[in-house]
Amino acid sequence: MTTTAPPAALAWRADPYTDALRSGRGPLFLHRQDGWLLPLEVERWCAAPDSADLTVLRRCRGAVLDIGCGPGRLVVALAALGTAALGVDVSPEAVRRTQRSGGSALCRSVFVPLPGEGRWHTALLLDGNIGIGGDPAALLTRVAQLVDDDGQLIVEAATFDVDERVEVRVADGRGAFGADFPWSRLGTAALLRYAQATGWRAAERWTAAGRPFVVLRRT
Repeated sequence: MTTTAPPAALAWRADPYTDALRSGRGPLFLHRQDGWLLPLEVERWCAAPDSADLTVLRRCRGAVLDIGCGPGRLVVALAALGTAALGVDVSPEAVRRTQRSGGSALCRSVFVPLPGEGRWHTALLLDGNIGIGGDPAALLTRVAQLVDDDGQLIVEAATFDVDERVEVRVADGRGAFGADFPWSRLGTAALLRYAQATGWRAAERWTAAGRPFVVLRRT
């Protein structure tokens, strides 16, 4: 297991991302090297859970690890329900915002040692976080080390069929950029292929508010 944070950790500490979290609003984008822009939904991330998020919360069981928790809306909501939940994120501002809102969070990469390894009942990879590290197989393998034998992983897929591994950087649309880092995007079909190859099986699939979700369990 990798014991040092990947270069992407520094990218998410760049000023455009930190500034957006502090203000609670965008614009904010992932900027691909060819100039393509993926809008990031900062306002939604900084708000209370929406109707699609609630479908995820209803499926959480046991202790929950939110990987790439951002400003912590799900961790905070779970805590309010009396559910043990921990967020991990490489952005200090994301962690501070989660903690100020009443959630528990650590400023740490998923690829370094984490509390409760092998004992989490539910792990979350939402809001595009299947892209963390730019290597879906490595990420899914790592999450398998974090959940218990009967644990589950809830993943949000891209809204269309895509299997992409690219270099991106955070941009605010006004000329400020973070450092380059690897990222990936997976539609549901690609996610299921990677899951099968890394010892997961699909237990449930659904779409809410146009957002596709999959519950994965260990085979």
